[in-house]
Amino acid sequence: MLEIASEGKMHADMKLPEYKGYSARIEFDAEDEIFVGHIADIVDVIGFHAGDFESLKTTFRDTVNDYLAVLAKAAG
Repeated sequence: MLEIASEGKMHADMKLPEYKGYSARIEFDAEDEIFVGHIADIVDVIGFHAGDFESLKTTFRDTVNDYLAVLAKAAG
């Protein structure tokens, strides 16, 4: 089910599988025709996007891995 929000984005009842304990919030941007996601429930704002839902899954996993690498490097 998709709902169109006032700013032209669609909110969907879609979920990516959790990855390494992280989940994501997903929207479909109708204007740009892409899926846009953000890692959920973290202080930082980490976004990712893809043209189709299958690619979004891969991009989400890559984004989580990059985020974890940055955290590890910052921790020393």
